Amino acid sequence: MATILGNLWDFNLAKLVVVDVSDDYRWMGAPLPHEWYPVLREVWVPAWDIEDRLATIDLVEGYYYDWHQSPDSSDGAWYVGVVSRDLLDASALGR
Repeated sequence: MATILGNLWDFNLAKLVVVDVSDDYRWMGAPLPHEWYPVLREVWVPAWDIEDRLATIDLVEGYYYDWHQSPDSSDGAWYVGVVSRDLLDASALGR
């Protein structure tokens, strides 16, 4: 009889940690390590084709996708940087 060791959902879901990187734009500073940004949300999403879909997933209302960092290990989380729409929309209008 065959047995399955471990959790199958580990292979089907990816943990996303959404961080606010708006201050990088506000102060025009150099990017910080992802651990230093405020966490807005943690969410599990289907892992299938995740790298290509990250920019199109609406993770936090009022924010635009900026960048992502893949996990260092198989059980790690993806970090996704997002920027406040208000900040970007205001700069586009010259405010």
